[in-house]
Amino acid sequence: MWGRTACLASASAVTQRLVDRDRIAGEIRAQARARGLGASLCPSEVARALAPSGWRDLMEAVRGVADDLADQGEITVTQRGKRVRAGTARGPIRLGLRARE
Repeated sequence: MWGRTACLASASAVTQRLVDRDRIAGEIRAQARARGLGASLCPSEVARALAPSGWRDLMEAVRGVADDLADQGEITVTQRGKRVRAGTARGPIRLGLRARE
């Protein structure tokens, strides 16, 4: 009766409500620290850790939080080795610890 689209839309809203920006930021920080300087991670790794079955629903939020953390100088967001904005970059990006200057 409802169809697949309605179920996915409902799951998306629920997943996004359950995982707030503080939890996303904490997971980005934890994974980046675990990797260490010079290493990086994919935003999907953060989303999968927080919502294994609904991780795709979190990707926009993870990218948004990554931009916030980059603005605060905590991480870098790169694409093909160059710094980018996570929210506007198209295609794969990487997140990593920012070296203190």
